[in-house]
Amino acid sequence: MLDETADLPLILQGAPDTTEFRKLRKRIIRETRAVIEQYGMIEQGARWLVCLSGGKDSYTLLAALIELKWRGLLPVEILACNLDQGQPNFPATVLPEFLTRMQIAHRIEYRDTYSIVVDKVPQGRTYCALCSRLRRGNLYRIAREEGCSAVVLGHHRDDLLETFFMNLFHGGRMATMPPKLLNEDRDMFVYRPLAFVPEDDCDRFARAMNFPIIPCDLCGSQEGLQRMQVKALLDEWEKRSPGRRNVMFRALMNVRPSHMPDPQLFDFLALARGAKRPPDPNAPPDLTL
Repeated sequence: MLDETADLPLILQGAPDTTEFRKLRKRIIRETRAVIEQYGMIEQGARWLVCLSGGKDSYTLLAALIELKWRGLLPVEILACNLDQGQPNFPATVLPEFLTRMQIAHRIEYRDTYSIVVDKVPQGRTYCALCSRLRRGNLYRIAREEGCSAVVLGHHRDDLLETFFMNLFHGGRMATMPPKLLNEDRDMFVYRPLAFVPEDDCDRFARAMNFPIIPCDLCGSQEGLQRMQVKALLDEWEKRSPGRRNVMFRALMNVRPSHMPDPQLFDFLALARGAKRPPDPNAPPDLTL
């Protein structure tokens, strides 16, 4: 599938010519394609606003989508977008220069949400929640102005896992970021095509491609973030039991409502004694009894 061709898009040229990298690239493309197809993201003739922060994840997302489009597997128009939120020392020229050099259609938008966040968030509190709301509102606006039907984000498998545990530990609910979401106004999809891709694969891919990574000094500079604590916990579990992250993510895709105590998920009141259903030969072993 990933045979080298002279007419590769510019963003894919210069890739390392090693077996290891080709396997990595093939895995990312396969998993991205699987998410897009499994969650029904393709609408013929659609236009996607692909959000580019300058981090490893969004670069990986953009490259994967461009490759799928180049291979005829993603019949949508791609518009890359960076929202410059006015963070101090943000290198504002890096992304427009990169996107222009790669001949990728793009829009750069400046909105000083940083000043709003700093003004509104009390001392000692983290910026993430308000920053995310302001960013998302602007991205919806830009998508509407550009005639896009979807805002496409670079959240990967580990982001989904971390969000699940943050909700579990701090929010008292079992929820995460879904690969496909309809916004509150119901006029825009939010897609996360990297939902099956591990963070480590994004990191290795972006570094191997030598993309100009921009760190997030706004959020990453704050100590004691709940997400960082959860990430450290998952790292420790993975270290002790390699493959644990993958097992936990599979669990998110294998929910059994009748074995959860939420009466809104399953009608326990309607349960009645009677003939047992025949066992499903394809069902995994029941470890809950």
